Amino acid sequence: MSNTTLTGTAALAAFAAQLEAKDIPAHVLRKTEDLLVDWFGSAVAGKGARAVETLTQFVMDMGPASGPSEILFNRRSSSPYMAAMANAAASHVVEQDDVHNGSVFHPATVVFSPALAVAQAIGASGEEFLVACVAGYEVGIRVGEFLGRSHYRIFHTTGTAGGVAAAAAVGRLLKLTPEQMNHAFGSAGTQAAGLWEFLRDAADSKQLHTAHAAGTGLMSAYLAKQGFTGAKCILEGAQGMALGMSTDADVRKLTDGLGTRWTTVETSFKYHASCRHTHPAADALLQVVKAHHLKLSDIAKVVTHVHQGAIDVLGPVVDPSTVHQSKFSMGTVLALVAQYEHAGLAEFDAHFKDAAIVALRDKVEMVLDVEVDTAYPQRWIGKVTVTTTDGRVLQGRVDEPKGDPGNTLSRDEIESKAIRLATYSQSATEAEMRAVIAKLWSVTQAPRMETLLT
Repeated sequence: MSNTTLTGTAALAAFAAQLEAKDIPAHVLRKTEDLLVDWFGSAVAGKGARAVETLTQFVMDMGPASGPSEILFNRRSSSPYMAAMANAAASHVVEQDDVHNGSVFHPATVVFSPALAVAQAIGASGEEFLVACVAGYEVGIRVGEFLGRSHYRIFHTTGTAGGVAAAAAVGRLLKLTPEQMNHAFGSAGTQAAGLWEFLRDAADSKQLHTAHAAGTGLMSAYLAKQGFTGAKCILEGAQGMALGMSTDADVRKLTDGLGTRWTTVETSFKYHASCRHTHPAADALLQVVKAHHLKLSDIAKVVTHVHQGAIDVLGPVVDPSTVHQSKFSMGTVLALVAQYEHAGLAEFDAHFKDAAIVALRDKVEMVLDVEVDTAYPQRWIGKVTVTTTDGRVLQGRVDEPKGDPGNTLSRDEIESKAIRLATYSQSATEAEMRAVIAKLWSVTQAPRMETLLT
């Protein structure tokens, strides 16, 4: 692949359209398999979440009531379009899906969801499926990086860049030409949406963001295949996404190391079942708790030293009223970690409103830290200052939260996490999960992508 004469949207489209398995290093494909298994766990874990069930009921009402593409958590099927939306909503709700630090973007939910739906519908091979997913990751992450920090302050990047990522993955499966892929990006970009305002009201919009992105990306690719045109410079054009949605966009980031710097392997797994902005501080607090053998009742105050993005996203959540909203409360997450040494699904569901958790929640403060803010978003440093009830002042720091590339999860940990998510939501048994995961570890050997859960 050589597109040195192209820039911006066109270069990114050519890359996605022409990407082949031989272009992708083996370690990138293996990491993509890891990310696939991790996503699968989150997708089945969406069962029972009201917002997901409501959106999926809409999908089933709109029909078709059966089809070639699988809705994982309820074992139903529908068209690729409808299944992609349902799986994208489901895989984002428990806040355990992956994240790329530099773009502050959750690729899996908007890449694997439409790619699996289309691969099952057209009978694509496992290798074709995985190559398409790498294309989606590489495109979506670069679009997120391009849009910058100013974009993320107002817009949920997974909802906006996610449509273009989905178009890249589906477009590669449909074997779009570079020109067609460019049109697909244009159609996806003009539909980009997703605002953070929902957090103030504990609204369900985050699931709509991912469902919409997966659906519009898929639609845009299919339309482009049929000759439907889109803006050629939707990302960097004079009235494109950057001009309308960012004040610090950098077009160079769209093609930075394209084909040599594999951003897919930079993607982090999520250990705690909460917004990723809480994880660095949570791990730093856990460090202090373990080192000094603290109990929840020993902590009088916690100051978290954070980047501005954490304040922008988490700041509005003062008194969370739902489990999902509590995952965006720094105080709630840290209180759960102090009490249980892990903020997982069970801890949030059963304890986010416990009196002791609420008491410590209200003693947690976020303070902008120059070092942390300067490093962000490339590095997510966690720093806390803990004051104990007996007057001690203790410091905690982590430079790579659990799940980051330098502190990643092993395949055993990824598999255990996926099984834990599925069995907790009662969407699949441990035996079923182990059988599916074994197939996903070797997905490139599959002659065609078939139903995963019968």
